[in-house]
Amino acid sequence: MPTKGELTRENVLAIAQKLMLEKGFSGTSIDEIIDASGLTKGGFFYHFNSKNDLAKHLMYKYQADDAAFFNGIFQRADELSEDPLQQMLIFLKLLAEAMIDLPGLHPGCLVANFTFYSQMLNDDVKQAAAETLVVWRNMFAERIESINIKYSQKIETSSTELADMLNSVIEGGIIVSRAQGDKNILPQQILMYRDHLRFLYSDV
Repeated sequence: MPTKGELTRENVLAIAQKLMLEKGFSGTSIDEIIDASGLTKGGFFYHFNSKNDLAKHLMYKYQADDAAFFNGIFQRADELSEDPLQQMLIFLKLLAEAMIDLPGLHPGCLVANFTFYSQMLNDDVKQAAAETLVVWRNMFAERIESINIKYSQKIETSSTELADMLNSVIEGGIIVSRAQGDKNILPQQILMYRDHLRFLYSDV
């Protein structure tokens, strides 16, 4: 069972994430986070020694939460098929449906947010953001490698390139959806990537 201190820390991270996605890293002050969380300034600095320290822990929490989200969808896809290509296609369909089911626009991505404000972030935070993309890349690339064992490609493309393409589709889809005020753009881009995989592999 989490301790009171752990629950407080998680609450601060959740509030900070919401504020930073809404207002950006530079537009969110420590005082706003303290006020919203009901902590004293001393209480905040008991858990985090600076705004950059908060951002680093926030990035690692975001990384873990998204990995759990993706793994949950992959688990469902694995239950529905034993074929690696079909599992990936099902994953992408379920991911697109999850984005469609959001009550509004996607709230944004901390990786994109922190990259935009990189000049204000220390090396620890930049490294955490970069590592997050690598975690996603490795997760997707591992799945694509399994597909490559069974299927040939019409155009030779490495698993890393295809994984980075999916990262770009998701990140770019979030940005374009928010810029255009159209929540459907993100799931549409995911489904277009799905179509790309279907045509890439010759047996489909």
